[in-house]
Amino acid sequence: MSQFGQVSAINTSRQYSGSSVYSSHYAWRKDCTIGQTNGLSFAVSDAMGQKLRVRSPHAFATRSNRAAVPLKVVCIDYPRPELENTVNYLEAASLSSSFRNSPRPNKPLEVVIAGAGLAGLSTAKYLADAGHKPILLEARDVLGGKVAAWKDEDGDWYETGLHIFFGAYPNMQNLFGELGINDRLQWKEHSMIFAMPSKPGEFSRFDFPEILPAPLNGILAILKNNEMLTWPEKVKFAIELLPAIIGGQSYVEAQDGITVKDWMKKQGVPERVTDEVFIAMSKALNFINPDELSMQCILIALNRFLQEKHGSKMAFLDGNPPERLCMPIVDHIQSRGGEVQLNSRIQKIDLNEDGTVKSFILNNGNVIKGDAYVFATPVDILKLLLPEDWKDMPYFKKLEKLVGVPVINVHIWFDRKLKNTYDHLLFSRSPLLSVYADMSVTCKEYYSPNQSMLELVFAPAEEWISCSNEEIIDATMKELAKLFPDEIAADQSKAKILKYHVVKTPRSVYKTVPGTKPCRPLQRSPIDRFYLAGDYTKQKYLASMEGAVLSGKLCAQAIVQDYESLSARGQRKLAEATIA
Repeated sequence: MSQFGQVSAINTSRQYSGSSVYSSHYAWRKDCTIGQTNGLSFAVSDAMGQKLRVRSPHAFATRSNRAAVPLKVVCIDYPRPELENTVNYLEAASLSSSFRNSPRPNKPLEVVIAGAGLAGLSTAKYLADAGHKPILLEARDVLGGKVAAWKDEDGDWYETGLHIFFGAYPNMQNLFGELGINDRLQWKEHSMIFAMPSKPGEFSRFDFPEILPAPLNGILAILKNNEMLTWPEKVKFAIELLPAIIGGQSYVEAQDGITVKDWMKKQGVPERVTDEVFIAMSKALNFINPDELSMQCILIALNRFLQEKHGSKMAFLDGNPPERLCMPIVDHIQSRGGEVQLNSRIQKIDLNEDGTVKSFILNNGNVIKGDAYVFATPVDILKLLLPEDWKDMPYFKKLEKLVGVPVINVHIWFDRKLKNTYDHLLFSRSPLLSVYADMSVTCKEYYSPNQSMLELVFAPAEEWISCSNEEIIDATMKELAKLFPDEIAADQSKAKILKYHVVKTPRSVYKTVPGTKPCRPLQRSPIDRFYLAGDYTKQKYLASMEGAVLSGKLCAQAIVQDYESLSARGQRKLAEATIA
């Protein structure tokens, strides 16, 4: 998730990142093919990116030995699913191609975009594809927004959040293909794996059979799982979901006004279904519990997962997001004449006498002007910088109800390789933790044969965001002791912590509580030449990476559609300046 603006996340761990837009080089080779899987091997000391710099020979003795004894590690991923023929993928591909195929502008628009998260990067990428010149401004010295990451002094990365790429992310999947980086997604087996609180150290799986189409593969996955739900509970819940499956998007949108917990009660779904499944799902989707989350959010996800064969299939990025995802987008933008500037924090939206945008004024005093302006920051930052003259306009006033939710991302490096884990995302079903993964197994760049690095989402985090890192780690260790009873103890009498990083985001994605849907703005604002992008804006996906990318495409589409009026206004301004 994200750290941003003047209310930026309190990143109390160390940060090391350069102030320029950078690139990296990765070296691994295809070594073998096992069945239908892709076998990749690399020398451990040179695995993914720069070699690790060992600063503490005592704490990192194992890692130091690793460099001294060459090892060959084979990383096995599942094949990329066949997504290209799905309706949503083709729809997303059509929108992408509309930019490449649009008439070339006689005079490209200069579009100033605030925020180099996925929404801003997406807006800039598709404007560049349409022949325009984006000028992308990022306040911090790192790309990515809610997918930002930093490298510490030992060469290890720590991220703003634990990011999963679903098959049901058609715009994101198209983006990877357009950039030629499909091979950077590490696809996992088609399963959802939940910890069993009543049986510490054990897991329950929902396995989606590859031979069946949707929704049959999802239905069978649910029916075959007997640890979490009884047959009567499965049947009752399935019956109540039928209207969502049959009614589609219109039914889903109508459920915005009710919480998950209240919807379940209203439908007569046993409370145990919520406890067993939807607490974990709510926290994974929006970092809050079912008594707060809008049922619409759950139904959007279920619709995608049940209606698309590979919708719930998950992939991990093969390394840190700024280099492995954001930099290819920056390279694409720059290759088409666009600009990307880091350390360019906006201090003020300066207005003309008629209330339209005159320029963006930066903290360093620089004034940035363009033919159009886009705010692609989190909604909380936009509200902080909103000009007084705009605040009473209904379009902007509704934003008051959209508030970012706090979340904490925790990384813990242990002195040993933990055994009770999977090469997959895991739902903890803990009261304090949402999802987690052993990144030393799931991600090539973070691979280690001797030590586990757990990345965990600490949520709900509202009561913990002001706590010290030590308090958060102590609470996390108590929960991990339940997930790894044979390997982890709260007092570290078993596995010992080598180091940790805690990344706090006081305002992440907008809190999807009942009644927020009508408050989400369209990308084209009522202010001439001013547009919005961000996962909080109106688009059919969740507050997610997919939603951010789609919002950027819709924003770029609105600007391209407005080209004639934007270009004419620019010419009038030029003529007036010449006469003056």
